[in-house]
Amino acid sequence: MDHVKVAVIQASAVAFDPDATIDKIDTLVAEAAANGVKLAVFPEAFVSAYPKWLDFGCRVGMRRPEGREDFRRYWESSIDVPGPHTRRIGDIAKKHDMYIVVGVMERESRTLYCTVLYFSPTGELVGKHRKLMPTASERLIWGFGDGSTLATMDTPYGRVGGVICWENYMPLLRTAMYAKGVSIYCTPTADDRPTWLPSMQHIALEGRCFVLSSCQVMRRKDFPEQYDTGTQVEPDTVMMRGGSCIIGPLGEVLAGPVWDEEAIVYADLDLGDIARASLDFDAVGHYSRPDIFKLLVNQTPHTPVVFENRAADFQEHCSEEDDQ
Repeated sequence: MDHVKVAVIQASAVAFDPDATIDKIDTLVAEAAANGVKLAVFPEAFVSAYPKWLDFGCRVGMRRPEGREDFRRYWESSIDVPGPHTRRIGDIAKKHDMYIVVGVMERESRTLYCTVLYFSPTGELVGKHRKLMPTASERLIWGFGDGSTLATMDTPYGRVGGVICWENYMPLLRTAMYAKGVSIYCTPTADDRPTWLPSMQHIALEGRCFVLSSCQVMRRKDFPEQYDTGTQVEPDTVMMRGGSCIIGPLGEVLAGPVWDEEAIVYADLDLGDIARASLDFDAVGHYSRPDIFKLLVNQTPHTPVVFENRAADFQEHCSEEDDQ
């Protein structure tokens, strides 16, 4: 295919309510599909909350009971992957014949992960990426991903990959994604500063790829009344401004950024632009120097507990000795 219409979704989640947030995904995807979109990207931690301004009652050497209650609510509103909520999102992708990339809060046992999920138009969950390096206070509430979830998704429009928020400031991670052949580079984020746009332009230029960046717009009224912002603010106070955008492979802004309002940001991508942009630069090809620089990417899953059945091994060893 030579062209594809894509969208980045700039909206607020229904905080701490995954079912209502997925209802909203359904509505937004339906609107995008009606406009011919084949790939839609949702923001970081969209299902079901990016806990902006919460400190979870923590200071150095101290934890408040109220903060532990905040974490309980956050954990309970996070989702299992796979699970009933991912099946619902898959059904939405299938119903609207669309690839969906969406940020979720994933729980595994008692740990939360900031995760991006990939869904195909057949309704399948085809991949996930856990944020490798939570930023600043995020490290209090989110676990660290590992190299086993550097996922990409093959589509008729090229390979799609996702890098979450400030992971995009990790040069080696970007290089790994370029080496995976990502043509459409998705950046679900919570960074709503004006400085994010030039960063996205740099990545598009560096990777000679399209960049689709999606951020939430959130106001105080989008959160529960008991949500502790640390200071008294009015219901319409903007807590996250958006700034979602779509960038071409030569760094040109194709759509956005949009600020301070919910929006679906559209662009029609000319996929031939990737090859055109690669004439004079390929960071992991003809413009690299592998004789000088090499990157090793460890994609092995890292788990803290490994169970070995030593009793079975012992029994097998004894049987072998008896046979002798």
